[in-house]
Amino acid sequence: MQKAMIVGANGQLGTELQKYLKELNWQFDALTAEDLDITDRQAVSDKVKLLRPDVILDAAAYTAVDKAEDEGKKLNWIVNVDGTKNLAEVAAEAETKLVYISTDYVFDGTNPGEYQEDDPANPKNEYGRAKWAGEETVRNSGAEYYIVRTSWVFGEFGHNFVFTMQNLAKTHDKLTVVNDQIGRPTWTRTLAEFMIHLLQVGAPFGTYQLSNDNVATWYDFACAILKKTDVKIEPVTSEQFPQKAYRPRHSIMSLKKAKQTGFNIPTWQDALSSFLRDLK
Repeated sequence: MQKAMIVGANGQLGTELQKYLKELNWQFDALTAEDLDITDRQAVSDKVKLLRPDVILDAAAYTAVDKAEDEGKKLNWIVNVDGTKNLAEVAAEAETKLVYISTDYVFDGTNPGEYQEDDPANPKNEYGRAKWAGEETVRNSGAEYYIVRTSWVFGEFGHNFVFTMQNLAKTHDKLTVVNDQIGRPTWTRTLAEFMIHLLQVGAPFGTYQLSNDNVATWYDFACAILKKTDVKIEPVTSEQFPQKAYRPRHSIMSLKKAKQTGFNIPTWQDALSSFLRDLK
């Protein structure tokens, strides 16, 4: 059995990882930002020497995509690049494996097909640029690593699109949702299971992409979330719903490499149904 160190343990994914590892009876230490400042290289080194994990599960990130364009730009870089670099280099020194979570935002969204792991990155917003730079620090660190790119994350813990839609439905008879951005929703449970699966099967180190199977627009996703309500949902274009940060229009990432590890990927529809059932 491996011992894990979860970084960013109180976030949406970090909390899901804690829940899943308890089910597996894994040993783990769950560290919040208060427990460990990943932007402090010495603090990271001291903590890893103290806890001696076999793997660092890096669920720590600055994820305020629109704020990263201006007021949060510096913090976005410090956390997502400098913090990641510290974790990766310390992992290399300690001969500890690292699992780093990245994003579909490393791509520009102009590919009409599916993005492969080795397709050229071309991030168009500050968050995507920082996460791509974070990936590069991991690749150049000398650590044994898994980079897992994901997209459209939802889950039981924290803020996400599912809860936003449910809350809006309580006070609105009609909602407008963007229908020209296409991607793959991802349940945190599926993502957590895949991260641990890579370790359990000893998959080759490198970059993977993991979301739930099948594709959707945000409008499709909203309709599925609210299908048992009377709320009317109208599709709109991205131009009708302007946001500060650029969003990729077509960010479908290939799941072929993930599937080749033997991992069974549920569709986003099945994942959403399971998630909503679990909430009850």
